Amino acid sequence: MTTIAGSTRLTGIIGWPVTHSLSPAMHNAAFAALGLDMAYVPLPVVPPGLEAAVRGLRALGFRGANVTMPHKAAVLPYLDHVAADALLIQAVNTIVVDDGALHGYNTDIDGFVAALREVVAEPLNGASGLVLGAGGAARAAVTGLLRVGVRRFVIANRSVASAEELVRLLRALDDEARFAVVALDELAADDVRGADILVNATSLGMVAPLKVPGVLVDNIRRDHIVYDVVYGQRPTMPFARARETGARAIDGLSMLAWQAALSFELWTGRAAPLEVMRSAARR
Repeated sequence: MTTIAGSTRLTGIIGWPVTHSLSPAMHNAAFAALGLDMAYVPLPVVPPGLEAAVRGLRALGFRGANVTMPHKAAVLPYLDHVAADALLIQAVNTIVVDDGALHGYNTDIDGFVAALREVVAEPLNGASGLVLGAGGAARAAVTGLLRVGVRRFVIANRSVASAEELVRLLRALDDEARFAVVALDELAADDVRGADILVNATSLGMVAPLKVPGVLVDNIRRDHIVYDVVYGQRPTMPFARARETGARAIDGLSMLAWQAALSFELWTGRAAPLEVMRSAARR
């Protein structure tokens, strides 16, 4: 347990809701492991209160905060500085308070790639990807995949307009990449079979009644790489199916631990105890 005192520097997670978040457990375990006088708290913030909450980080002397759904894009106007990656994909997941200024970063991109590379070591130049979702997690996922060589994408989302907006943002990264957009309920078996990497970057699967499309799960094959950024108390349907078929699979907890470690390093300037954080997330 972290002892809270007048000298303790605070960090936290801004989201709505945040009751499911594993970030407090990970960061508090990491602070304790390194003997740092810091603590991490959940900060439930309804959308109308976002500006006041972000400004309050500075007023309350916080060292920083993570940002999660549904605030990753909405938080940008309230920051003094935004790093290039976060600005490019219009999503911030980490705020650092430094000399009274609010700095926004996105550690999801590098966290996504780091978790991928733990499982997939070979080059992915020219590979194709199917990504479900068009929010902050999907933006980080596609950006990460572009960085490791994936050049052909199908983006499936409930809102086609949001998926098309994502494509407009990402074309600035790589004008040679090719994108197709499809409504989530119109996803076809060929879209799944034709991809090398399948990424679920939606909230589907986080809550039990919300299930990913059957066409995705039913068409996972052994040579797929399946990456589900969602995490929960039990494996998601795509992750479970990937394990059944022998496909290589990455779960949301791996990405969660990596992005948390990178946030930790921004706040502390210290190397994060990744295995401590990973263990805390899996308890």
